[in-house]
Amino acid sequence: MSAKEIIESGKSILGIEFGSTRIKSVLIDEKGSVLASGGHGWENRFENGVWTYTLSDIWTGLQDCYQDLLKDVKEKYDTEITQIASIGFSAMMHGYLAFDKDGELLVPFRTWRNTITEEASVKLTEAFSYNIPQRWSISHLYQAILNKEDHVKDIAFFTTLAGYVHWKLTGEKVLGVGDASGMFPIDTKTGDYDQKMIAGFDELVAGEGFSWKLKDILPKSIPAGADAGVLTAEGAALLDVSGKLQAGSKMCPPEGDAGTGMVATNSVSVRTGNISAGTSVFAMVVLEKELSRVYPQIDLVTTPDGALVGMVHCNNCTSEINAWVNLFREFAKANGHETDMNTLFTMLYSKAMEGDPDCGGLLSYNYFSGEPVTGFDRGAITFVRSQESKFTLANFMRMHLYSALATLKSGMDLMIKEEGVKVDEMLGHGGYFKTPGVGQQIAADAINAPVSVMETAGEGGAWGIAILAAYLIHKEAGETLPEYLNNKIFAGQKASRLSPIPENVAGFEKFMEQYMKGLAMEKEATTLF
Repeated sequence: MSAKEIIESGKSILGIEFGSTRIKSVLIDEKGSVLASGGHGWENRFENGVWTYTLSDIWTGLQDCYQDLLKDVKEKYDTEITQIASIGFSAMMHGYLAFDKDGELLVPFRTWRNTITEEASVKLTEAFSYNIPQRWSISHLYQAILNKEDHVKDIAFFTTLAGYVHWKLTGEKVLGVGDASGMFPIDTKTGDYDQKMIAGFDELVAGEGFSWKLKDILPKSIPAGADAGVLTAEGAALLDVSGKLQAGSKMCPPEGDAGTGMVATNSVSVRTGNISAGTSVFAMVVLEKELSRVYPQIDLVTTPDGALVGMVHCNNCTSEINAWVNLFREFAKANGHETDMNTLFTMLYSKAMEGDPDCGGLLSYNYFSGEPVTGFDRGAITFVRSQESKFTLANFMRMHLYSALATLKSGMDLMIKEEGVKVDEMLGHGGYFKTPGVGQQIAADAINAPVSVMETAGEGGAWGIAILAAYLIHKEAGETLPEYLNNKIFAGQKASRLSPIPENVAGFEKFMEQYMKGLAMEKEATTLF
């Protein structure tokens, strides 16, 4: 069946993901091949001390993204979409969207980016003996309670961005377990919220006199492959303003961007994981067992099918590298040479591989913003060397590539060295890995584990949620998500795999010794700017 026939017969599958700066839609066939795509750029707003998007931003962005997809379908196949077999939505994890009994938003959407919940995060982590980061939905709720915000008493339902969109298109107040695990801790044995902690929270706020219990206002947690409702007539009209899309599409559980990233890189099996490295960087490893103690540097979330995941999430990654590459481009232009940015990135990244394994004694911190993993609520960008340092272009670039992963490595070391977590393979995706063999090798050396890069990783989370929508309708009886991905989606998929080089591993460790010692200097630097 041709792509046009798949679309016209209503057998295509749609995934849409709300990223921080872009909403992306991907239309696929049963095998995961991309048929068409669309996009919409958007930016969060900083209003009244809160990072937010308005409801209007959400709906106009979604509608424009879908119309852009329709345009691509028209241009490629000279046809229209009237039916879709299954649909999935994903978005940035965490955050806080609270509604009253009439479905009215009580306060502006508080996104994951906000760092206004420190008090709640600390108190909940202590009460639960479980790391509850600031960005989690429960931290936002509890902080609102601590702040005596009037709206809390009127809450009938709160959810994430993906959960909100799904609810409006289906009427179902559900959430994929991966996204739910960023709202409140999950019991991986049941796939539901941890009942002991639920009771603990209710006890914590018992004196406030609220009419609700926490369980009543949370979305239902369900695993990948579960029935999450169907697209209603009202939902179809919301999604497609042209009115041509018919109701009835099956809907997969809405997921968070971490979960869709795991699917897109086929890293949902135990002892696998992925590294997403761009403006920020995070790594996720599917764990064989629970960690022995609480680490503020490590989030515990789940895969879309409910397996326990250790995640290290860092605020800073490639911004400082980009700044220096732009400076080198400016120098080249001043010297009469116009240089393509891709060419320049490739040349400078490749040059880094000629540097010393320990970067020749050069040291930098790429903290454009704060970095909770190393205890920074604000950042300063610094570069330091001694008279004995080997100050070469190769070492300079290698240092910046090391620095981009240094904070991540400090968190990963807690899992690998302190907890003995085994990692068979990590999948890399994001701009850091664009130059073949460079970021990939450095990441392998940093975590001392093989790192692979797949062709499909560039499709991102929208493709990942589309695959979850495909899993909903095409899985065989008893077929697990890892089996489905291995057998149906990634079978024969090309990937490049690089193993750590012992000399480089030792060099990165030496760099990290200086990096950790220098944090006191970096802390002082934040007071100077």
